[in-house]
This record gives sequence, structure tokens and C-alpha cells, in this order.
Amino acid sequence: MEKVPVPKPKRGISRHLTEKQRKFAELLVSQAGKMTGTECAIEAGYPKDTARVKASQLQSPKYFPVVYNYIAELREEARKKYDITMDGHLAELAKIRDQALVRRSFSSAVNAEVARGKVGGLYVDQKKILSLTGKIENLDAKQLEDKFMKLVSDHSTLIGDVDVDQIKENLEESKD
Repeated sequence: MEKVPVPKPKRGISRHLTEKQRKFAELLVSQAGKMTGTECAIEAGYPKDTARVKASQLQSPKYFPVVYNYIAELREEARKKYDITMDGHLAELAKIRDQALVRRSFSSAVNAEVARGKVGGLYVDQKKILSLTGKIENLDAKQLEDKFMKLVSDHSTLIGDVDVDQIKENLEESKD
């Protein structure tokens, strides 16, 4: 949100915030995502029957540039306050770790230190997917039969009694 120039005072446009406008802007920023503009306007003291329109106007640089700019300033302050930088994040994790050590909560201290290490790039999560069978196309007949027998053996409780010789015969017949 960029600041807009405030025109010279003319009828209906003030260069100063009223108490209601200040409260509206502060509520709008502090309750972002929790309260709508209409709810902020009502809470700031605007009448319920005009609150929706007033909330819209107060956020418009055309109608209320001073309020618009104040909202922009508040949002920028909030963004800077909650902005995450690596240095700030590492410092906060170090503070958490130190507090955990003082409380003799070693598990929490270790977790905070590991998190610091991850932020610093000292840990890399690696996941390896090992292929147990490879591609079926690369298996010869003996390897394929061995894999099949292992599957039947490992899962016999699920598939019940299986006549492997009968399956072989069926496969031979289907090839012809």
C-alpha cells in the first residue's frame, strides 16, 4: 500500500485524523482477518446502518487520504515487527533454547537448537527411496519367479492357499 498525497483542505476532507478514524484504522490493522471493515467501523463508533459504506470510504484514498495513509503506516509497522529474517529467527531460537536450559527442559533446548541448525543450513533432510525390485522388465524368468514366490509366501495369510504349479500352468497356456 503506497502513500497517497493529501490534498489541501477543502470541504469534507480533513488533514487530521479524528478519534473514530484513528480507532477504525488501528482496529482494521490489529484485527486483520478477525474483524471485517464493517465490524471495525461499528467498534470505532460509527452507526451500524452506515458502517459498511463508511468502512469502504475510510479505506479509500479518494475519500479519506489521511486515513488511507495512516492504515498504510500501521500495516508497514506490523510487517516490520513480524518480519522474519534469518538473524532474527536464529536469535529467537537461541533465546528459546536458553530459557529451556534455565528451566532444565533439555528436550526443548535440543529441539530449539536443532531448529537453529536447520535455519542455518547445517541439517539437510534426506529421503532415499530404495527400489526393492527394480523394473519388472529387467528381471529374467528365474528372478521373476523368485519374487513371485516371495510375495506368495509373505502374504499367504491374506491370499489363502495358492497352488503355484496351477498358476504356472495357467501362465504357460496363456502364452500359447
